This record gives sequence, structure tokens and C-alpha cells, in this order.
Amino acid sequence: MESVLKTIAAATPKPAQDELRSQLVSAGIPAPAVEVSASKTPTGLDVDAIEAAARLDKDCVMGEIRAGQVSVTVLPVLASGKCFVGDSR
Repeated sequence: MESVLKTIAAATPKPAQDELRSQLVSAGIPAPAVEVSASKTPTGLDVDAIEAAARLDKDCVMGEIRAGQVSVTVLPVLASGKCFVGDSR
């Protein structure tokens, strides 16, 4: 997750949701395990940060790109079986 996000952030400090999802799946993360936050607000503005998660057993590998910088952490899967609360199409 971290190496993929760093590669993306180096090329595009504010990647689009679909681009980020595609790159994570291309890196070998199964598509059903990938969750990505919105890259635009409801009014069409760029978000300050975009987050991605990959479910791995009972953990979620969570990554964030903010202003071209990457941070990654591991958190437990939510009771819903997802990493994010709400819609992360």
C-alpha cells in the first residue's frame, strides 16, 4: 500500500478516486478488498486528502495522500466488515 501510494503521490499529489482504486488493484490488491474515499466534494472541489483502505483478514491497511505526502496505518475491520464508514464506491 505504502509504495503504491508514494508512486501515485509523486506523479499526482491529488489523485482521482478511480485512478487510485485502479492503481491499487493493478498492484495486486483484490478489487473487493479495496475502498477509496471521494476525491471531490459534493460541490466539485478537490478534497484536502484522499484515503484508501485494503482489507486483510481482520485488519484494514489504511493509507492517505495529503498534499503529496503519504501516511499508512493498520486499523481493525469495522463490525460491518468494511474499513470505511459510509459509501466508498
